Amino acid sequence: MKNNLFTTLKEVLKKDDRFLSQDGELLKNTIREKANSLDEKLIELLLENDILREKFFIKIKDVFVFDAKKFSQFIDNKEFLPDSYTSFKQEIWLTNKKWDYFANSDEIVLSWPYKDCVLAWWQTKEDTKRDEIFYNEILASDEIDRLLDEKVFTNFKRIDKTWEHKLDTFKRDKEINKKRKLPEDTITDNLLIKWNNLLALHSLKSNFAWKVKLIYIDPPYNTWNDSFKYNDRFNHSTWLTFMKNRLEVAKELLKDDWVIFVQCDDNEQAYLKVLMDEVFWRENFVNTIVYKTKWRPQSDAKWLSWNIDFIQLYSKNKEIWRPNLLKRTKEMNNAYKNPDNDEKWPWASMPLHAKSGTQKWIYSIEFDNGKKWSPPEGSFPRFSKEKLLELYKDNRLYFWWKVPRLKTYLSEVKDGRWIVTLWDDITWNMKAASEIKNIFGEKVFLTPKNEELIERIIHISSNPWDIVLDYHLWSGTTCAVAHKMGRQYIWIEQMDYIETISKERLKKVIEWEQWWISKNVEWKWWWDFVYMEIMEENERFIKEIECAKNDGELLEIYEKIKNSEFINYYVDIKNIDENINDFKDLSLENKKRFLIELLDKNLLYKNYSEIDDKNSWVSEEDKKINKDFYWKQNN
Repeated sequence: MKNNLFTTLKEVLKKDDRFLSQDGELLKNTIREKANSLDEKLIELLLENDILREKFFIKIKDVFVFDAKKFSQFIDNKEFLPDSYTSFKQEIWLTNKKWDYFANSDEIVLSWPYKDCVLAWWQTKEDTKRDEIFYNEILASDEIDRLLDEKVFTNFKRIDKTWEHKLDTFKRDKEINKKRKLPEDTITDNLLIKWNNLLALHSLKSNFAWKVKLIYIDPPYNTWNDSFKYNDRFNHSTWLTFMKNRLEVAKELLKDDWVIFVQCDDNEQAYLKVLMDEVFWRENFVNTIVYKTKWRPQSDAKWLSWNIDFIQLYSKNKEIWRPNLLKRTKEMNNAYKNPDNDEKWPWASMPLHAKSGTQKWIYSIEFDNGKKWSPPEGSFPRFSKEKLLELYKDNRLYFWWKVPRLKTYLSEVKDGRWIVTLWDDITWNMKAASEIKNIFGEKVFLTPKNEELIERIIHISSNPWDIVLDYHLWSGTTCAVAHKMGRQYIWIEQMDYIETISKERLKKVIEWEQWWISKNVEWKWWWDFVYMEIMEENERFIKEIECAKNDGELLEIYEKIKNSEFINYYVDIKNIDENINDFKDLSLENKKRFLIELLDKNLLYKNYSEIDDKNSWVSEEDKKINKDFYWKQNN
């Protein structure tokens, strides 16, 4: 009956071209979307078939009511046994495993244990098409056991100007911690961490909770060009859940005087603002910065030519927090002249009137040089009559076409300039891409962030030795700049290019390269950093599954999984074995999805709490360094 129903449904759905790909395959997400929106044409097709009408409709008197929930469940389970563990959660935005609506539930956590960035190391363009599948999974709170526990780290290396060395211990410089008013046992090493950023952030809490001064992230923008290649409803809410999980734990790492910058394009920036209002509180919102990313308009734009990004800025105690002023430019200083050979150095002039004031201050005045002045109609004097006469006697007035103006001396001007919300004076992204090409001999990122942008963010919001966190590493610009500006930094990245690109770029920085902002900041930091990875457990199976090329390899992996301790507690292996032919009938993609669903996501990586278990295969050397990393909780 099940096979007949499945065959019948396929034949009926193929009558509608909207549900077919160019290769003639059924588009599951499109079918599901139309079902949930009660598409009239789809319902009509189903009603016309006796078998489908009986299965997916409820008859109330003489009216057939479409059961969209039942239909969606069948779509998700149609290629395997409805009673076994086969619910491929393709609509994370919509429901959890119990089919409770996402919007009405506060129990859902998105487990994103796989690819969480745009580019693989070998890609040269963000729109390069890949065959990789990006698996995502939701876990309700009652399913999370140890997923977010502190993890064991491995493959430790200290990297300095003499290259890579085994790590013996972490640095805890008491003098540095005293300068930045942090506990003396705080780690002062720069950290470069590979693997899942959600789990890494949770593992950092024991060391860095309430200690990070600045967070800057440039997350995936959720466009069709990045790793969220699904239908719009799926990727939008998945992206927001992905962001929310990480922002919430990142907030736990921030100091009392924290600042956070999150960059985004127009695709999600409005929703990101609302999300950040919730996580960081609306009263802590400072500004939305507009950053010009392209110098020239895009000639092949379909509508308007996009050339900006948005950066959402939030700060704790924004009524108290003030950004560090930017350095004055040569152009600003050159505006100060000395036409009257004033002994107090060059000056610039400003009018004596203002737009606001009090009526009693309005007056006319005649100076002893015979020149008169009164504020223009509708304006007010900046100074009282007595103060203005005093300025005149002190040679602080310059008469330009008989109109007096106030001299402002360059020597009196603060060594800085205020920051505006439009940043169109910074090198654009395409130039940054060509700059990174100088390191690797080829263009490895299409739109990396340039050092001038990150320099401005770090300058206005932190001071030397403050801790800077970036958990979407990309090409490594944030940490390269933080290193040059004398900030401690923490980097997190999951993709393999952390080793081939990000780490290699930072090595160039340690070698004291003189590119980009190096000369501007006059840096002299002979600093090193520590590289470390989260230790895998059943994540190893996921890698094997993703790399499998044929059915035989997947069947071998299944045999290893079913005899392992990493299988999910509610999986009925006996049921699967009895119906193994149904598994064999799945496509290669769905076999991979199914095998990943079998794994217990609480056991993706090795938990630190189990480091000394009898069956633990963690080396003694790794145990020693992990205990040093988690030193505070061990004492």
